Amino acid sequence: MSMLTPPGMGGKYRVTGAAYPRMSRKRSRRRIAFAVLGSVLALALLGYGAMQLIDVFRGDSPKRNTVAGAKDCPTPAAKAAVKGGPAAASTPPKTAVVLPKPGDITVNVYNATPRAGLAKAVGDELAKRGFLIGNVGNAPADFDKKVPGTGILLGSPATDKAAFSVLGTQLPGTTQQTDTREGADIDLILGDAFKELSTKEDADKALALLANPAPAPSTC
Repeated sequence: MSMLTPPGMGGKYRVTGAAYPRMSRKRSRRRIAFAVLGSVLALALLGYGAMQLIDVFRGDSPKRNTVAGAKDCPTPAAKAAVKGGPAAASTPPKTAVVLPKPGDITVNVYNATPRAGLAKAVGDELAKRGFLIGNVGNAPADFDKKVPGTGILLGSPATDKAAFSVLGTQLPGTTQQTDTREGADIDLILGDAFKELSTKEDADKALALLANPAPAPSTC
């Protein structure tokens, strides 16, 4: 037994001079790390809760805060108040566009394609839909076999633009041109891409939309 060994101690507590007894248990590093992490999370939760309480007492909430960069649109009531009271709050009635009737539009139908009888067939169908049909035949030399698209609507510079639009509902894809004529008639020159007129149902829908255009969406 070593001289350093206290009386009565032996076995594993024996002091040999090279090692000393460890009377306390070694702490786990993992437990220390978990304790530190728990403390950090607790502090974070406390801080978040404090911020929420501050927002509540100040009256700030996600419902009241607007998105950054978004415009604050006035309500209809606010607009009415600015314009002069409750009378201005009512929405003004939508005014329909006044369009010429098909019976007020004289159409000359010309065929600029190699398809025989096309001008007459189209003219007959337009007549059934209420248009007045003028001349029918092959296209003038300036246009014959030279119209690659659906067709051309050719009229006077003084021709009502709405008349072009009404006729255009029967075959979308046409282009509009003017010449030196003085009358109000319109030439429909059928091009190579023309297949057939729009169905009467589709043409009527397009005409109704033309007469009652949808309001432009608000940018507010």
